Amino acid sequence: MRRFVQAFAADAVAPELPPDIAADLDTASPRYNIVSGEDALVLRMRDGAYTLDTLRWGLVPRWSKQPETPYSTITARLTRAPASRIYARPWASQRCVVPMNGYYKWDRSGARATPYFIQARSGAPLFAAGLWDLWEREPPPLASFALLTMSNPAIPAPLSPDGPLFLPAARLADWLAGATPDPHGLAKTPQPLLEAYPVSRRIRSRDVDDYTLLEPVALDAPDSAPEHAFDDLDEDD
Repeated sequence: MRRFVQAFAADAVAPELPPDIAADLDTASPRYNIVSGEDALVLRMRDGAYTLDTLRWGLVPRWSKQPETPYSTITARLTRAPASRIYARPWASQRCVVPMNGYYKWDRSGARATPYFIQARSGAPLFAAGLWDLWEREPPPLASFALLTMSNPAIPAPLSPDGPLFLPAARLADWLAGATPDPHGLAKTPQPLLEAYPVSRRIRSRDVDDYTLLEPVALDAPDSAPEHAFDDLDEDD
């Protein structure tokens, strides 16, 4: 997973969230192609209250010498994160939630890779579990996050059954501020019913960020994205 969407309407936000958070999500500029290394809206909890903050996607641990890493930290495997040097501290005390309308995932089973958009069948926002950290070795400080991933059978074929860990709205507060969670228990969290449809390969361009990216396309539609815009595809796409 390398790209997701944040474009919310206040009346579609879960009633479990405070009205001010719903209003902030509603008035935020819509984003249709958030990519690694860019800012995104993230839910955290401070002094028992939700906050909606802007963090960079791609976790930089506080002990890093530079405000970057030589490896990808946009996702963290649920089964490995609690014992990871990078993610263990955030797992214990710095958890977050990334609200999203859905995300893009590539099907690489055919002769040509095809991007799909995955969303809840209900059309409701999804809440992805994440971890965050704060890098402060030099000014300005950098707050960044990673998304937790796991095997998820709710992801429809032909896409590989691996993606973000989604949490029900009623469990967000416990994830954000509760006791250190058990990864094995989290893996059993019921996942929302999902649906997927093919979209334009234009999503591979970091410069394209508009609502037309969500329009369905035929599987045999011609490729309209320039070749130089092609992003590397890896196991998480």
